[in-house]
Amino acid sequence: MAFLSDRDPLPYIKRDALKDSPFILVSDHAGRIVPEKLGDMGVSRDDWERHISHDIGIKEVGHYLHKLCGSVLIEQVYSRLVIDCNRSPGHPTSIASVSDNTNIPANQSVSEDERRARERAILHPYHDVIEREIDQRKGSDNILISLHSFTSEMNGFKRPWHIGLLHDHDPLTAQIMIDMLKEDKTLCVGDNEPYILNSVNDYTVPYHAARRQMPALEIEIRQDLIAHETGQKEWAERLANLLPRVWDERKRRGNL
Repeated sequence: MAFLSDRDPLPYIKRDALKDSPFILVSDHAGRIVPEKLGDMGVSRDDWERHISHDIGIKEVGHYLHKLCGSVLIEQVYSRLVIDCNRSPGHPTSIASVSDNTNIPANQSVSEDERRARERAILHPYHDVIEREIDQRKGSDNILISLHSFTSEMNGFKRPWHIGLLHDHDPLTAQIMIDMLKEDKTLCVGDNEPYILNSVNDYTVPYHAARRQMPALEIEIRQDLIAHETGQKEWAERLANLLPRVWDERKRRGNL
């Protein structure tokens, strides 16, 4: 039996580029749809509004950024509680039984067969469309921009960063953007904060970019700053202004 029904949407939305652009925007945790067969997963309505179900505000930031930059945007539509598309297939945290101290009843005893069914239905199709987008651009200069948001407090710790730049194989791009962001003295900018990007904890950037040695940047914006339309537009405009500068400077340094 198929994991998704005919009434369930495709696991991704691809918003085509509006003009030539080096940026490939991806959003692993944009959506919070649940397949029909899982109902509400035993999760309360209030918890569906929390960060455990999706990256609050990042879908809207992505939409504004897509319009401002004209870049392609590929976003995942199902909740990270169904399967986390920024985790590798079979990763022990890809289907969380507990998320930020909240039990997820539908994930308490997921069999290997169901895990693979979720991967086939959601994770692989999402990453396949990213692969096709990158492959069709062979021979041209491109950069993968992975969009995320993070909660302002976790495990009792208040996170001071307004934005974090995560990197592993490509520290140059992150450092250039960190330096440019710090031109605004009001911003607290994280360098591999609030998370560290690596092939154990992440999947999208390592799988699509690191193995190709393709430039990449993972951007994390604090959720309270983009929980409303004003902040979403403000941060999209900031990124739309910065990313072309970052890309030009990266190419310049790469040619030195």
